[in-house]
Amino acid sequence: MTTRQKLTIVGILVAPVLLGLVLMSLRQSQESSFILTPPGKKIGLVRIFDIIYSSENYVWQLRELRKDKSVAGVIVRIESPGGGVAPSQEIYAEVMRYRDEGKPLVVSMGNIAASGAYYLASPASKIFASPGTLTGSLGVILSFPQYYELMDKIGVKMETIKAGKFKDIGTPNREMSKDERRLLQDMIDDTHDQFITDVSVARSMDIDSLRKLCDGRIFSGRQALSLGLIDTLGGFEDAVGFLRAQVGLSEKAKMMEKRRRHSLWKDVLVQDMFEKLPFLRLARRPGGAYYLLESY
Repeated sequence: MTTRQKLTIVGILVAPVLLGLVLMSLRQSQESSFILTPPGKKIGLVRIFDIIYSSENYVWQLRELRKDKSVAGVIVRIESPGGGVAPSQEIYAEVMRYRDEGKPLVVSMGNIAASGAYYLASPASKIFASPGTLTGSLGVILSFPQYYELMDKIGVKMETIKAGKFKDIGTPNREMSKDERRLLQDMIDDTHDQFITDVSVARSMDIDSLRKLCDGRIFSGRQALSLGLIDTLGGFEDAVGFLRAQVGLSEKAKMMEKRRRHSLWKDVLVQDMFEKLPFLRLARRPGGAYYLLESY
């Protein structure tokens, strides 16, 4: 074995360790200001970024901040095109609990807060967005790959044995039937109606007027304000200032972000790699219906 080959092998073995250490140092630098907070009332912070595949961590953070008596109010910063239907609904339900318990929760929309990200933001006591924020896309999407024509061309066939007419619905191995398409459309229409109903309740909007906006179109923050989908124009600092004034805290009041503690392997080498490397996020996208701006 040559020296170059040995160095290549060593590099391959060492690279994941170095990447893990770098990610860990980045996380520590990001967390330090939120962990070491002095006693007294604080503002809670939850950051919802990227496509929402799971609600578990966001719901946990929101619940912990809601129960924490030292937290006077919470700001949710959103940079997301939406995500899975069920995760969006679960976060929405937790945001609604803030309203039920009378604890202020304000949303600050960043560059994008669309579809499921808008849906979960709708129960907030106040929604801020910049004039150019991309929002809206109030709809549902369910996608299936289809490569049966390619399989026919290369002489590959798939034999399926099933019990139940619709058991292999959505298979890429054959063309979808009219009955299957109708069944899926009915399901998506029902999920869409859930979206419209929940936002109507959260925003106290007339459901028929809202329904006209829920055809998947996107809006700028300024357009969303004119349509009643958000409350005011402003950036993150504007939202923070509003919340501090609402709960009677000075500018010196600290922010606190709740974080779970995991093992090094899960927290850094696995979770952070998926969050920071886009091609890995795409590879793990689960199936199902999405409240999602698909072109993101």
